[in-house]
Amino acid sequence: MKLAQIAAALKARLENGSPDVEITGVAGIKDAGPGQLTFLANPKYVGAARATKASAIIVTEEFAAMPTALLRSKNPYLAFAHALELFYRAPRYEPGVHPTAVVHPSARIGAGTHIGPYVVVEQNVEIGRDAVLLAHVVIYRDVKIGDNFFAHSHAVVREGCRLGTRVLLQNGAVIGADGFGFAKDDSGHWYKIMQPEPVVIEDDVEVQANSCVDRASVEKTRIGRGTKIDNLVQVGHGSRIGEHSLLASQVGLAGSTDVGNNVILTGQVGVVGHCKIGDGAIVTPQSGVAGDIEAGAIVSGTPAVDHKLWLKYSALLCRLPEIARAVRAKASKD
Repeated sequence: MKLAQIAAALKARLENGSPDVEITGVAGIKDAGPGQLTFLANPKYVGAARATKASAIIVTEEFAAMPTALLRSKNPYLAFAHALELFYRAPRYEPGVHPTAVVHPSARIGAGTHIGPYVVVEQNVEIGRDAVLLAHVVIYRDVKIGDNFFAHSHAVVREGCRLGTRVLLQNGAVIGADGFGFAKDDSGHWYKIMQPEPVVIEDDVEVQANSCVDRASVEKTRIGRGTKIDNLVQVGHGSRIGEHSLLASQVGLAGSTDVGNNVILTGQVGVVGHCKIGDGAIVTPQSGVAGDIEAGAIVSGTPAVDHKLWLKYSALLCRLPEIARAVRAKASKD
C-alpha cells in the first residue's frame, strides 16, 4: 500500500517521505524495518524513533522534524490503531450452527449468527443478529443479548443476564456468576445468600480473558456503555461502573462499588465495598481504595491518597533509617 494512500486513510499529513513508498505492514518502533510503518506516542521512545529502520513513523503534530518520513496526526496512537486495520483483518466466521452445538428449541437466534463446536444455548435465550459464539461458549437460560455479540471460547453468560449490542467477551470471561455472599448462622457455619439479580452490560463493552462480573442478591450489577475490562478483573456483586471507564488487569472491586464515567483503575487496584469513585478519577497501580474518591482526582498508595502527596512521602521512605538515626541522636543529646 502506498504511503500516500495510508496518509489519506489515516487523515494524517505526510512529511519528508515519498508518497510512492510501498508499505507492507506495521511494527513496533524498535522492531520495524524497511517497508514498515510504526508510531511514536510516548516521549520516552524518541531515541528509538531516531534509530528506527521503519520507512515511516506516525507522530504528533508537534514532533521535531527528522529524516525519516513522518505521518503527523493529532492522535498517533489512534492513528496507529487504524493503520493496523489496513493490514490485518480479523477472522470471519460463516453463519450456521455446528453439529455438536446444543441450542434449545425455544432459543431465538438472529440472522447471520455463527455457533461453533460444543456451544450450549439454553431455553428462552435471545441473541441478536451477526453474533459469533466460538467453541465451548455457554449461554444460560433467559439471557438476552443484542446484535454483533462476540464470545470467544469458554466464555459463559449466566441465567437472566442482559447484554447490549457489540459486546465482546474474551476467553474464559464469566458474566453473572454468584456474588460472594454468606451469612454466619448460630452454629458458626457460613450460610449461602441467594444471588438472583442478573448482570446488565450495556453497548460496546469488552470483558477480557478470565474476568468475572458477579450477580447480586438484591441489586443488579451494571457495566456502562463503552467500558473496557482487562484480564483477571473481579467486579463484585451489585457494583456499578459508568460509561467509558477502564479497569486494568487484576483490579478487584468488592460488592456495591460505584465507579463513575471515564474512570481509570490501573493494574492491581483494590476497592473495598460501598465506595464511590467519581467521574474522571484515576487510581494508580497497586493502590488500595478504602473510601470515596472525588471526581477528577488522581490517587495513589494504600490507603489511596492524593497522588502528589503520595509522591512526597514515597520519596521519604528510603530516607527513613537516616531520619530515625537523626531523631535518636537528637533525643540522646536532649
